Amino acid sequence: MQRKVFVPGVALLATLAAGCTGGSGTEGSTADSKAGDPTTSAAPDGKYRTLREPCGSVDRALLRDLLPGATSLPPEQQAKAYAGTADVTYDTDRQVGCRWKADSPEATHQLVVEFERVVSYDTTVSDDDRAEEVYAKQVTAAHLPSPSAPPESADEEGTDGESTSPGADASPGADASPSASAKPDSAPETTPSSESGAPSQTPEGLQPRTLGSLGDAAFLDDVLARSDSTAQRRTVSVVFRTSNVIVTVRYSAQPALMTAVPDSKELQEKAQAVARKLAEQFSE
Repeated sequence: MQRKVFVPGVALLATLAAGCTGGSGTEGSTADSKAGDPTTSAAPDGKYRTLREPCGSVDRALLRDLLPGATSLPPEQQAKAYAGTADVTYDTDRQVGCRWKADSPEATHQLVVEFERVVSYDTTVSDDDRAEEVYAKQVTAAHLPSPSAPPESADEEGTDGESTSPGADASPGADASPSASAKPDSAPETTPSSESGAPSQTPEGLQPRTLGSLGDAAFLDDVLARSDSTAQRRTVSVVFRTSNVIVTVRYSAQPALMTAVPDSKELQEKAQAVARKLAEQFSE
């Protein structure tokens, strides 16, 4: 009968070798994963680890409505207009964008879509919390008008005959005029233009504002740029946050006639339609 030979220490060496060559647990990790003490729990990563391709995020039917000037172009140029132009980026998992533009005899329309994935490198701050901070700064930079505050009592109208008249020294929301008292929750009916300082006649209910039912948080901005030498250009921006991604939609129109004013309601409805479609895509 053949005897088996047992070499002492071989089994131990094999076990040690296996331990040294085993997986380290970093397979599949990315450069933006949070580093820190493995014995402590790091703040959670965001829901999104990559970004969608922006130029393919807006379907052709919607682009036809947004870019009416493209429908009259030859097929080759029309296809190019609908394909959009991608923004130059060095990290497509962190920030991407695309823009479309079409001219017509009546007006020039442009659409811009941007995606930003926010990553927190602080182990105590989650990606979502960091994205919320970035979004809050954008809300602040937009200078959204505050709703007018109602007067504290009817006696403030001036029982002694000294009523306060609105003027340059009046504080926001302190206008005691009948219109302000009747509609205390409405924002100012005009917003200042970005260039001339003249008010842009934004219809009531369409002023820059926060939006509901769009991502985790959203707001809309509406700016009419007036100039003496060029036609007026209105740009509507819709920005929303979903987990650790911030989506920006900018839709603008500049009529060919200098006296024409782009319709605020139409631009806002179309910009919000794009934003809703994008929000649906991110929720898939």
